[in-house]
Amino acid sequence: MKELTYGAFSAALHERQSGQRAPLQVSIEVTRRCPLECLHCYNNLPMGDLDARHRELSKEEHFRVLDELVEMGCFWLLYTGGEIFARKDFLEIYTYAKQKGFLITLFTNGTLLTEAIADYLAQWPPFAIEITLYGRTRETYEALTAIPGSYDRCLRGIKLLRERGLPLKLKTVATSINKHEVLAMRQFAEEELGVEFKMDGQINPRIDCSQSPLAVRLAPEEVVAIDMNAPKGMSEYRRLAQRDLASPPNLAQSDTVYFCGGGMNGFAINAYGEIGICVISQQETFSIREVGVSAVWEESLLQLRNRKRTRVTKCVQCRIQSLCGMCPANGELESGDRESPVEFLCQVAHLRAAMIGVEPPAHGECEFCAGGSRHGEVVESARRITSKEIDVESWVGPQPILPILSNSHAAGGCESCGRH
Repeated sequence: MKELTYGAFSAALHERQSGQRAPLQVSIEVTRRCPLECLHCYNNLPMGDLDARHRELSKEEHFRVLDELVEMGCFWLLYTGGEIFARKDFLEIYTYAKQKGFLITLFTNGTLLTEAIADYLAQWPPFAIEITLYGRTRETYEALTAIPGSYDRCLRGIKLLRERGLPLKLKTVATSINKHEVLAMRQFAEEELGVEFKMDGQINPRIDCSQSPLAVRLAPEEVVAIDMNAPKGMSEYRRLAQRDLASPPNLAQSDTVYFCGGGMNGFAINAYGEIGICVISQQETFSIREVGVSAVWEESLLQLRNRKRTRVTKCVQCRIQSLCGMCPANGELESGDRESPVEFLCQVAHLRAAMIGVEPPAHGECEFCAGGSRHGEVVESARRITSKEIDVESWVGPQPILPILSNSHAAGGCESCGRH
């Protein structure tokens, strides 16, 4: 079995430069089971879900996947879930990947970390470990995770990794439940622990089509208020906008549905051995159990990646794409249509532009542009943020959960994707 040496890495880069496709980075979802029941999560399943457990790739199947990925020139792996340590054999899978020479990032919530696991990771250190922190107080953290005791277990996991000098990063998903503690979480990470901190305000519907996570999604003006309060927030968005405006619209240069790196630089393998463009795009996936990774990459995934778009939307001529984050997978989850613009993301992008003083050039019938039916909402939100009517530093206490959350995750399902 071939290990990924420096020579193999160089060969992979050469293949890419010479026009041959090599999946340089691959996300592997080892399970969707998780000890937490986070209200915003797009794919978590109960720890005791036996059907999910039986469908997951076995340890031996993971080994075969890793063998193939080495041969294909991949060198960077992301292991994600669910919760990766929900699998008792995860360290065996991880060790095999380390022995093959991959650079590896681990996504975890930290609640299942033990001294033994931390000691093992210190012996076989990953490139990076990212832990999601859901609040800076027990009350807020557990209001979002719905599991008593999870806050203390998370902090213990962070402590175990820090004590061993492992490459830790912290991040959070800003929701209506924890928005008032985002600044405290940033302070905890950067000032108390001295580690990198990231925040994301984007929440998607679940991949089983349930809309329940949207009940805790922030309003666009709240997302942008947090953005602008972050260190270098305005300057970074201004830099991105200036770069976009200095170039022709990115999407107009291509006629395919997909415009991200998915299917070009890499792909995602879900817990059940199916390859998709990315971890959140599950509308069209291809099983590797019968034909293997390479065959899917070279045939089915390539055909999906090269699929032509069927219509021109306002996104195609947009010149502030870097302020948006729109991708076909977002459209898929929001409406079941990969080509449909996502209203939430569009409003956020135009509000970011307003806050940094950029007037988006006309790009079709866009309701958030000047003259559009909802442009007034953008102007009013910008005023509210600037005047501190929306003041991140004054937010206190979690907000009430909307009634939509009374629907269970399993009660989801929709005709557009056929999943239940």
